[in-house]
Amino acid sequence: MADFLNLVRNENMKIYRRVRTWIMLAITLMIPLFIAIGGLSLDDSPNMWFYSRVDIDVTSWLITTFAVVIAADIVAGEFSGGTIKLLLIRPWTRSKILLSKYIALLQFVLFFLASFFLFSLLVNALLLGADDGTSILPADGKWRNPFAWLAAVYGFNLIEIVVTVTMAFMISSVFRSGSLAIGLSIFMLLGGYMLSGILSLVDKPWVDYILFMNFGLAGYVNGMTPIEGRPIGFSLAVLAGYYVCFIALSWFVFNRRDVAS
Repeated sequence: MADFLNLVRNENMKIYRRVRTWIMLAITLMIPLFIAIGGLSLDDSPNMWFYSRVDIDVTSWLITTFAVVIAADIVAGEFSGGTIKLLLIRPWTRSKILLSKYIALLQFVLFFLASFFLFSLLVNALLLGADDGTSILPADGKWRNPFAWLAAVYGFNLIEIVVTVTMAFMISSVFRSGSLAIGLSIFMLLGGYMLSGILSLVDKPWVDYILFMNFGLAGYVNGMTPIEGRPIGFSLAVLAGYYVCFIALSWFVFNRRDVAS
């Protein structure tokens, strides 16, 4: 167990020792500051909870994109740099190597999202003033605590980000080129959103099973579902199905391929 934890720690070091990681975080944390300043200038009575919700709605795509870059490079980058052979000579199975990378990736996502959540609340509370937030809660009475309401928004965003980075992780496991994996992952991310917008105009049952059609889970906190006429459980089940397929394909390809060549 200690050896595996050291393996995970090693993967974290690879992520956080790179300057790009901290540049990504700095860019992400600047957005709540700019939005709060804009709220002070344009809003007579700005609400910290409302602008905290705006922060994640505006920035979730950027956080997802940054996480996809890390995910797409975490395996394929080992092949591009030739360091995969250094991992294989250690007494670890391929599954442990891949699992350590995936755990480090999930830790990165949690760190990024938690840092943004706390910084957004802090900035908005300091600049806009703290209040009870009851005025911005949905009128259906399901939410009585603004912190729980906002945490649910972040929770649903976390689900979508995890599914998306797992797709990028799968692509990274399939291809040997880090730049190709990153480019293809970002293309699929942006293309998926565009495709879902087009397919939303198609009145066919199979459209509901497209991955990106089931994004937008955060709307559920205000009584909306990603797909009209489908309960939230449907979208969660579809996303879970894609998630399992991405994980299974990642492990299958990585364990089968000749990684030492």
